Amino acid sequence: MKIGELAKRSGMAASAIRFYESKGLLKAANRQANGYRDYPPETVAVLSIIRDAQQAGFTLDEIQQILPADFQSWKHEQLLSALRRKLEDIESLEARLAQSKAHIQTLIQLIHAKPDDMDCQANAARVVASMGMAGDK
Repeated sequence: MKIGELAKRSGMAASAIRFYESKGLLKAANRQANGYRDYPPETVAVLSIIRDAQQAGFTLDEIQQILPADFQSWKHEQLLSALRRKLEDIESLEARLAQSKAHIQTLIQLIHAKPDDMDCQANAARVVASMGMAGDK
């Protein structure tokens, strides 16, 4: 199939398809006599895997390492290992994000707890002191 048809079926821009091909994520397409690329039907599935892997946080280099040259030669253990590592990365990121969220929520609560008779500058000093953010000068 030509690149326009592949772009339509995959939902990707032709430029993205050419980019993935140039990076070695897609096998180089055969060329027709007129120079047009001719992609096999399974390229749609490969592009879907690439898109899904990127959305899961895999880099293009990571995708290239686990993406088989063809579906019959997929390295099961290597794939599982890469997926487990990415899951650990995501869990670590979730923990850091939860800490950041809790810190921001605490900061919001402290700011909202400003006494009515306190000006903004004094409230800022109160918040900074209570968060342990006061620096030594």
